[in-house]
Amino acid sequence: MVIALTQIKGVGYMFANSIINNLKIDSSLRIGNLSNEQIKSIENIIQNPSSSNFPSWFLNRRKDVETGEDKHLITSDIDFTVRNDVEREKATGSWRGYRHMFGLKVRGQRTRCTGRKGGAVGVAKGGRVLPAQAGGAPGAPAAEGAPAAEGAPAAEGAPAAEGAKGSTTATKPGVENKQAPKTEKKEAPAAKKT
Repeated sequence: MVIALTQIKGVGYMFANSIINNLKIDSSLRIGNLSNEQIKSIENIIQNPSSSNFPSWFLNRRKDVETGEDKHLITSDIDFTVRNDVEREKATGSWRGYRHMFGLKVRGQRTRCTGRKGGAVGVAKGGRVLPAQAGGAPGAPAAEGAPAAEGAPAAEGAPAAEGAKGSTTATKPGVENKQAPKTEKKEAPAAKKT
């Protein structure tokens, strides 16, 4: 009986246990074996628990904002009432309303290290840098018929240009082009005469 009653949204273990004790129903009885009169009395208590001398602290909606009454909400009424409460707080511009608007914790919890949402934040790993192409934007294929630049890889299926080397190209003497692939060692600079 207790487990069956707790399947109703808004009825917890203690509330279900107190209903059974109040109606003097055997708690080991299965819910399918109840009489129609017992089912009606359970429904009446769940819908209006204040009629059967339940204390106000047992109810889940005490001192309702609109009516000022003590109520016990069940099923979809809970979601509807909570949604209305949140919308009312947002409309009044209260601190709780602002916290709800920005999706932050409302009840004073820590937010520095707990309750993170979304993916992990960090540096994205980059891909390989493509070598520079002659006469075009980096990464763009060379024009047809144009010889491949020195140090740049030839297009797939096309023969390499005769003068192309696998070595690094230099823009100034002693300065390496960082975009060309490295294949040979850099020569040591010549010693100066003093």
